[in-house]
Amino acid sequence: MSFFIKAYITLFLLLPASLSIRAQDSTSHLFTVAGNCGMCKSRIEKAAKDAGAETAVWDAESQQLRLAVNPKLTDIATIKKSIAAAGHDVDGLRADNEAYNALPECCLYTRMEPGSDSNVPATDQGTISFEVAGVCGMCKSRIEKAVRADGLKNARWEASTQLLTLSFDPAVYDVEAAKARILTAGHDVEGRAADADAYTKLPACCHYRDEANVHKVTGRDHHDDHTVTGVVMQENNRGELTPIESANVYWVEDASIQAQTDASGVFRIDHQEHLKQLVISYAGHQPDTLAIVDPHEVVVVTAKDNVLAEVTVSARRRSNYIAALSPTRLEVLTGQELFKAACCDLSESFETNASVDVVSSDAVTGSKQIQMLGLSGIYTQLTVENLPGPRGLAIPLGLNSISGTWIESIQIGKGIGSVVNGFENIAGQINVELKKPETSDRLFFNAYTNNMGRSDINLNLSHRFNERWTGGLLLHDNFMYNKNMNFSNNGFRDVPVGNLFSGVNRWKYEDGKGFVLQFGFKFLSDDRTGGQIDFDPATDKLTENRYGLGFDIERYEVFAKIGYVFPQQTQRSIGLQLSGSAYDQHSYFGLRTYDARQRNAYANLIYQDIIGTVVHKYRTGLSMQYDRYDEHYIGQQFARTEAVPGGFFEYTYSPSEKFDAVLGMRGDYNNLYGWFATPRAHIRYQPIAGTTFRISSGRGQRTANIFAENTAALASSRIVRIATANHGENAYGLKPEIAWNTGISFDQSFRLFQREASFSAEFFRNDFTNQVVVDYENPRELVFYNLEGKSYSNSMQTELRLMPLPHFEARMAYRFFDVKTTYTNTLMQRPLVARHRGFLNLGYRTHSGGWHFDYTLNITGQKRLPSTAANPIAYQMPEYSQTYTTMNAQISKTIGKNRPIDLYIGGENLTDFFQQNPVLAADQPFSEFFDSSLLWGPITGRMFYIGVRFSVK
Repeated sequence: MSFFIKAYITLFLLLPASLSIRAQDSTSHLFTVAGNCGMCKSRIEKAAKDAGAETAVWDAESQQLRLAVNPKLTDIATIKKSIAAAGHDVDGLRADNEAYNALPECCLYTRMEPGSDSNVPATDQGTISFEVAGVCGMCKSRIEKAVRADGLKNARWEASTQLLTLSFDPAVYDVEAAKARILTAGHDVEGRAADADAYTKLPACCHYRDEANVHKVTGRDHHDDHTVTGVVMQENNRGELTPIESANVYWVEDASIQAQTDASGVFRIDHQEHLKQLVISYAGHQPDTLAIVDPHEVVVVTAKDNVLAEVTVSARRRSNYIAALSPTRLEVLTGQELFKAACCDLSESFETNASVDVVSSDAVTGSKQIQMLGLSGIYTQLTVENLPGPRGLAIPLGLNSISGTWIESIQIGKGIGSVVNGFENIAGQINVELKKPETSDRLFFNAYTNNMGRSDINLNLSHRFNERWTGGLLLHDNFMYNKNMNFSNNGFRDVPVGNLFSGVNRWKYEDGKGFVLQFGFKFLSDDRTGGQIDFDPATDKLTENRYGLGFDIERYEVFAKIGYVFPQQTQRSIGLQLSGSAYDQHSYFGLRTYDARQRNAYANLIYQDIIGTVVHKYRTGLSMQYDRYDEHYIGQQFARTEAVPGGFFEYTYSPSEKFDAVLGMRGDYNNLYGWFATPRAHIRYQPIAGTTFRISSGRGQRTANIFAENTAALASSRIVRIATANHGENAYGLKPEIAWNTGISFDQSFRLFQREASFSAEFFRNDFTNQVVVDYENPRELVFYNLEGKSYSNSMQTELRLMPLPHFEARMAYRFFDVKTTYTNTLMQRPLVARHRGFLNLGYRTHSGGWHFDYTLNITGQKRLPSTAANPIAYQMPEYSQTYTTMNAQISKTIGKNRPIDLYIGGENLTDFFQQNPVLAADQPFSEFFDSSLLWGPITGRMFYIGVRFSVK
C-alpha cells in the first residue's frame, strides 16, 4: 500500500512541469469587445474559451479582451465568431441583432458600427473627449444614451473625471448634434447650461448642481429617493443564463417595501435615503443582509449550484436546504452543514440531519449502517458523483471509507429515484459529491482527536496545470489504539482498534469545446481488531483462550466519466460513466471465519436532448452491471456471477417553473432472475410561489448479500440457517427483493420574525412483494427466508425551519415509523426500529462569520427487541428498549481569510446515555447464549474532541 501512495503523490507533484509545456505554444492577443457589466464579462470570456482560447480576460473599463491562444487548436477568427454569436460586437464583426436583443436589459451596450476596428488609428476613426456634468450611475446611463446615433462606435462617461469619450465615424457622426442632445437631456456640456426644465425633471439624486450631491463626483456613497434596478439570472453548468422569475427583494430597514423579479429576471424596488441593506432571496438559498454601496448602479445577481453571487451584492446559501426546482424531493447538505460536526467520515456526516439515521450494526465490530424511511440502509442506493458507491460486500464498512473532509455536498433523495441511476433504489438515494480539483482549495488539512483514543488526519491537494487539466489528491488516515475503552464494563472493547487508510486520486480534462473527461483511482486499507480487552491475535486468534475478531480489508476502484455537449445544441449531450472495483476481505469472529471477494464492473451510457423546446426533454441510454462474488463462511462456499444489462428512457414535461412531470421506464435482464421492468414517475407542482407539492411512485429491485449485510449475526453464537431448498441456486437460493415505493410531500415557505422560514410534511410507503426476511426471533439462530405474507413501512415526517434571530438558524422535526414484516406467519413490528423520533438543530454564527455555535438534540423512542425468552433469565432482555436522548454540540472559530484556520471543539452524547448490556453472555463468549447483535442504543458514553482545519485558497 505504501508503494502505491508514494507513487501517486510523486506523480501528482511532478506532473505540473510536464503538462505545462503546452503553454509555451500559446500566443497573446488583444482586441475590443463591447459590453457593460459582470454578466457581459462572464458571457464574453466563456464564448472565447468555448472557441478554444486557453485564457480569456475581458476588462469592462477598457472594453479590451486579452487572450492566450494555441494556434494549433484554434484561431482568432473562430473566437470572434463565437463571441459575436453570444451577442457581443467585436473588432471587425458585429453581433447578430437577434442575439443582441436577447441580452438582459443591463447588458445592452452601445453598439459598434459594422467594420469598426479598435486597431485602426484614432485619427482615422474619430475620437473626442469633452466635459459633461453628472454625479451618478443614472447620469451615466442617460448621457451615454443621449449620444447614440448612426456612426457612433463607442461612448463612455466617467463620473470621476466628468469626461465623455466618443469614438465615431467622422463621415457620418455629428458631434455637435450629440452635445445638443445631452443638453436637452438635462446635463451641462463644456460650461453650457442644460435646458432648465430638463434639469428640474431629473431625479433629485442626479442634481449635479446641488452641493449635497457633489460628493458623488469623487466617488463617495450617496443615497436618496429613487428606484434600485437589478436582474437575477440562473446559470447552468454549461454557462447558459436564464432569467429567474419571482425572486423576492426587500429592504431590511422596511420589509414593506418589496418587489419580485419579472419574467426577464428584472426587479425595480423603491429606495429611500435610510434604506441601505437589501435582501435578495430565492427558494433554496439562505437570504443574507446585503450592503448596497451605490444604489444607482444596476444590481446583477447570478445563481449557480444554488448559490447567489454577483458583482455588487451576494447571498449566502443555506447549509441545508430542499432543492426547490427538483422534481424529486432532494435535500442538499453543503460543506457548511458538514462543518457543524467533526464528520470524520460519511457515517458521521448525518449527525445534524433529520432525514437519515446512522446506527451501529452491533456491539463489537464497529460497523455502522444508515436507516431511511424506517428501513435499513441496504434499501437506499449510495452513489458517489452518480457512480456506484460502496455496495455489495462493501456495504457494512463502506460508510467509514469516505472521509467527511472529501465531501463537497450530499444529496438525499427520498422515495424512488430516477431510472437513469439504475434499479436498486427502493427507499431513496444518497449521492455524495466529492471536492472537485477545479474548484476546491489548493490545500486543505484537517487533524482531529478525541478523548477515547481516536485520531484522524486528512489532506486534500488540488492543482490546475493549465486551462484544460486539473488534478486532485484526497487522503484520509484513521487511528484507533485505545484497547481499554469499555463503557459497559463487560470486558469487550466498544470499538475495534487499528488503522483505516483511504484515498482518491482524480483528474479532469476539459477542452472548452464541449468535451469533458474525468477519471481517477480510489483505494482503501482497513485493518482492525476487536473483542475482549485482553485479546491478543498472536496467541488467541481462533481459539477459546479469549474472544476476538478481526478485519483485513482492501478495496480498489478505477472510474471515468466522459461527456460531450454539442456546441450548437447545448441541450443535447452524451455521457459515459465507467467504474470497476475489487474488494477483498479476510475476517474472523471468535471461532468463525468469513472470507469474501467481489469484482464489480459498471457502465452507463446516457444521451439527453429536447423535443422541439425545453418543455419536452428526455434521457435515454444503456447500462451494464456485473458482479462476481466468492464468499466462504465456516467452510461453506457461496459463489455467484450476476450480470445485468439494461436500457432506460425518461421523459420530462416542464411547461413552466411551476410544474414538472417525469416518467421513466427501465428494462433489465438479470442472468439469475430473468427479465424485469422498472417503471417510475415523479410530479412537482407549485400552485403559488412558496408552495410545492411532490408525488412519486415506482418499483425497485435488488439482490441481498445476506452475510455482508448482517455482520452482527456473525459476531454471536447464533446458528445461521438459510430456509431454502437449494442454497446453490441464484443468490443463496433466495429470490430478489422487490418493492413499490409511493410518496407525497408538501413544502411551504413563508416569513416569520421578518425572516424566511419553511414547513414541510411528507409521507412515504414501501410495499414489498418479496423480501429476504432476516429473522432474529429465535435467540439460538438467525434464519433467512423469502417473504410469505406482508412487509411494509410507513414513514411520516414534519419539519420546521426558521431564523428567530439574525444569523441564528433552527430546525426541528418529528418522525413516525410504522414498519412491519411477517415472521413465520405473524405480522410483527420490525425489531430495532423506533416508532417515534424527535430532532432539534440550532446554529448561530457571528456577524463576521468568525464564530460558529451548533447544537443538536435527538430523542429516540422505544424499539421492539427480538425475543430472548428462551434464554436463561440472566441473559434475557425486555420486550422494548428505553426511550433515550442524545445531545451533540460544537464551537468553532475561523481565523484569517486567504489562508483560514478553523479551530473546533465539541462533544457527542453529552447526556452520557449508553446501553448497559450491549453483549449478552459477555462472561461466556463461547456459549450458545453469546450475542452482540441486539444493540438498540449508543454503545459509548460522553465523548469530547478537538480539531484544526487549515486551507490555502
